[in-house]
Amino acid sequence: MVLATAFGTGQVFWSMLWFFMFFIWIWLLITVFADIFRSHDLNGWTKALWTVFVVFVPYLGVFVYLIARGRKMSEHAVEAAAAQDAAAKAYIRQTVATTSPTDELARLADLKAQGVISDAEFQQMKSKVVAA
Repeated sequence: MVLATAFGTGQVFWSMLWFFMFFIWIWLLITVFADIFRSHDLNGWTKALWTVFVVFVPYLGVFVYLIARGRKMSEHAVEAAAAQDAAAKAYIRQTVATTSPTDELARLADLKAQGVISDAEFQQMKSKVVAA
């Protein structure tokens, strides 16, 4: 209880502000490192130099990287989002793979001709396909 009385409202605000600033800084570092390593236009030595620069002089390294390659960072983010969207759409198309009622009826007729389903099952399934 003594700690709560010594810790004023202004100190809580400043502590929260510094915490969020630290969180933003960590997020910015992660973003810069992710961009360094996903850049296809940088060779290995350039990536290593940027990484060393950001690790040993973090504030200056991040700010210089943002100034020098900020536009490329946004291009990489757009490319990654487009690739992820294309992959999701391809997965959805592959998974859903809708068939037309005529294709379904042809498949049912083949199953009936092979003797896999009986006439009654064929009629029941045919009525479900036609009703849908």
